[in-house]
Amino acid sequence: MEVATLKCVAKGTESGPTGGKMLGTSIHSNEDHEIAEQKLWRAVIASTVEEWIHGPGRRQREAEQFLFNDDDDYRTVCFSAGIDPGDLRDRLQKIRSRTPAEAVAHASLN
Repeated sequence: MEVATLKCVAKGTESGPTGGKMLGTSIHSNEDHEIAEQKLWRAVIASTVEEWIHGPGRRQREAEQFLFNDDDDYRTVCFSAGIDPGDLRDRLQKIRSRTPAEAVAHASLN
C-alpha cells in the first residue's frame, strides 16, 4: 500500500469497490457501540450504589460486598464503564464513613 492510501485508511476515507467510505462507517458504528456499552455498565454501577444506599438489607449487603470486597468483577465493570475503579472506591469509602443520614443526603445531591 502506498503512503497516501495508508493516510486515507487512517482517516477513514478509503473507498470500497463502489466508491463509498467503508472504514469511516465501521469506526463510527464501533464508537457508538462502545459508548452504549459504557452507558450500560455505568447504569449497573449506579444501580448497585443505589441498592447499597437505599435497598433492603440483603441487597445492601450484596451491593456492599461487590463495591468494597470484589476485586475482579468490580474492576472489570468499572473499566467497561470507563471509570477508574480506585477513584470510585475511594469516593464510596468517603460516603461509607459518614453517618447514614449524611450519606443519604449527600447521595441525593449527586
